[in-house]
Amino acid sequence: MGNYFSAERFVHIFPKVISNLSVNLHIVFWSMLLGTVLGIIVAVLRIYRVPVVSGLLGIYISFMRGTPLLVQMMISFYGIPIVFGALFMQLFGINLNRLDPVIFVEIAIVLNEGAFLGEIFRGAITSVPAVQAEAGYSIGMTGAQTFYRIVLPQAFKVALPHYGVDFIGVFQNTSLVFILGVVDILGKAKTLGAATGHSLEGYLSAAIVYIAFSLLLKGAFLLAESRMKNGTAKNV
Repeated sequence: MGNYFSAERFVHIFPKVISNLSVNLHIVFWSMLLGTVLGIIVAVLRIYRVPVVSGLLGIYISFMRGTPLLVQMMISFYGIPIVFGALFMQLFGINLNRLDPVIFVEIAIVLNEGAFLGEIFRGAITSVPAVQAEAGYSIGMTGAQTFYRIVLPQAFKVALPHYGVDFIGVFQNTSLVFILGVVDILGKAKTLGAATGHSLEGYLSAAIVYIAFSLLLKGAFLLAESRMKNGTAKNV
């Protein structure tokens, strides 16, 4: 491969690239945590079909599912400071233009996941037989208790495979954040390539990290699904 690729350069660059993995994991953790909470709220509101709220949620979901995540990140990064910059400066003394770009990236992903997970959770919740909720009411449970103790655990089992695929997709989509100046593993690879004049080793390192962690996450979710199925089988 001539001077295009060097095993020695790869061994030297790989630890530098993987050292920025914490940035990707930080984004995934907070985005999925808050996105899951938002998704559950969206799902419940969609199921109860509150007239005005339901219509607004329909527009929100259509926009989030119909536009690329990168476009949403750009809107978050450039739009939020323009729309809310003066308000935040007046009320809190915060200059939104000086915030870490990671914050705007996470806002975009949280909103995106709220839409996608909301539909996943809605489908999972509606798949739980109505007699399950009726059984809860019959023993004196309130609507909230029935939902959280009976419906939601069963819905989670149904949603878990789709949730796992979505989780892995979010991890892989963090590869977009370097475009906004966030130095994640891909951003680090690009920086090292520009500094050394050799990009292949850095990008190959990033690819290996993405593959390895995607497989690790896939294995973790498959294990969780297997344990849930086994637990269900034992209880029957």
